Amino acid sequence: MTYKEKDFSHIIGMSGFSDDLLHMHFTLYAGYVANANALAQQILHTEKGTAAFAELKRRFGWEWNGMRLHELYFGNLSKDGVKSENAPLLTESVARVYGSFEKWEDDFRAVGLMRGIGWVVLAYDKEADTVFNAWINEHDMGHLAGAEPLLVMDVFEHAFITEYGLKRADYIDAFIGNINWSVVEERFRNAYL
Repeated sequence: MTYKEKDFSHIIGMSGFSDDLLHMHFTLYAGYVANANALAQQILHTEKGTAAFAELKRRFGWEWNGMRLHELYFGNLSKDGVKSENAPLLTESVARVYGSFEKWEDDFRAVGLMRGIGWVVLAYDKEADTVFNAWINEHDMGHLAGAEPLLVMDVFEHAFITEYGLKRADYIDAFIGNINWSVVEERFRNAYL
């Protein structure tokens, strides 16, 4: 298996994100892709049942999830921003759960402002037919089994500190303003239907 790095250059020029920040973040993402590929090859050639095999398998989860979470993150951004009106099925679902789209957004922002590093994810649980905001602490910890990520926001410092310093709320404002709701709606429709 070989994972291929995806091109997200279409978001260069996005409001609130300098080109330098985005290029740095793309380079970090490329490292996850390269490391996932390298580990996959090492695993194939390492004797099963050994401590080395176990450590490679554990590390692979970190690299693979780092790769995929970044792809979801970059993929739900747009330099033109796409309004939430372009996500009618999803906005109806979050309003049903949170009382209104605005209350959902307040909760999403509050999760993003929690201390620590990680990811904020609006997820869909098909089993219960519900959406919820979740915190993923590390790439390989905190994932909710069976939950489909719909909207992903990176809140590791590398995503914002060079632009915003410690003003995470300003970064979240920029992120929210650049969400491509059409992509998020498509993810929801694919998971829901």
